[in-house]
Amino acid sequence: MKHLLNTLYVTTQGAYLAREGDAVLVRVEKETRLRVPIHTIESVVCFGRVSCSPSLMGLCGERNVAISFLSERGRFLARVEGRTSGNVLLRRQQYRLADEPQFSAAVATSFVAAKIANSRTVLQRAIRDHPENPNAPAIQGAVDKLALMLEDLKRGPNLETVRGIEGDAARTYFATFDHLITAQKDAFFFRERSRRPPLDNVNALLSFLYTILTHDAAGALETVGLDPQVGFLHRDRPGRPSLALDLVEEFRAFLADRLALSLINLRQVDGGGFKATESGAVHMADPTRKALLVAYQKRKQEEIQHPFLGEKTHIGVLVHLQARLLARYIRGDLDGYPPFIWK
Repeated sequence: MKHLLNTLYVTTQGAYLAREGDAVLVRVEKETRLRVPIHTIESVVCFGRVSCSPSLMGLCGERNVAISFLSERGRFLARVEGRTSGNVLLRRQQYRLADEPQFSAAVATSFVAAKIANSRTVLQRAIRDHPENPNAPAIQGAVDKLALMLEDLKRGPNLETVRGIEGDAARTYFATFDHLITAQKDAFFFRERSRRPPLDNVNALLSFLYTILTHDAAGALETVGLDPQVGFLHRDRPGRPSLALDLVEEFRAFLADRLALSLINLRQVDGGGFKATESGAVHMADPTRKALLVAYQKRKQEEIQHPFLGEKTHIGVLVHLQARLLARYIRGDLDGYPPFIWK
């Protein structure tokens, strides 16, 4: 069982990360603000103008602690990591199977089925928790449509059909997403999904959470020896972690969307923590970004029972368990890939 370690997020502009023995130092204006033992860290994520010493990069490479560099707004820039882990035969098998349409369609179907099922559960829980919501009938309508799409997936469609169903499911789900926001409606409203750039406060939250989740998925896949760049649902594109994006589909609604809604509805973030630029893009202020990262780390500490393995685990370990199950399936140790479906 993988131990749940922390991710070190560094958001202070001008910070410098250095090595002191087997510890990571975070310095701001030559003053040490934080000292963290390397064995307690799973990865390091740097936002904006944050730099690292070569000595620290070497230490992180030796200890399999990946360092990711993102823009201040959360756009992925680069990733520094040590030797590729895992058996080269596993990656060769991954590459071969990714070129087989039938296998790709089967794995993609599992990812999309989990995405739809988990999105549906989020909507069902919203109805249960807020039965007085005047939009409950509209939410129930989306629940029913998603159920039909799950039935369509059982017919074993080809890859393009799977992608079409995934797109229809996303539109159905997000068409009712605004109904799930029950507080601060003047500052937090959702009309449609906007990515590059996010055009409202809710999309800014979602995009940031999806970026962090993709970082976690890429690290989990590297850990088990799979190539995050070669996916089955998302196809190859230079610079895109396609397999990490595949794996993220299982966790978008369960982890990222639910956390964003909780932060809004419990008033743990407010409209003052966001700023719109002249181009219309919306960015989070540094205190809001820090609050979101703290909430994300706390959510990862919560326990849940894994639906396939039948054992209790922390939410933060789920993505690693799914990466391990995917590796076993690609090796031929499992007859099918069991996606994470929240119940």
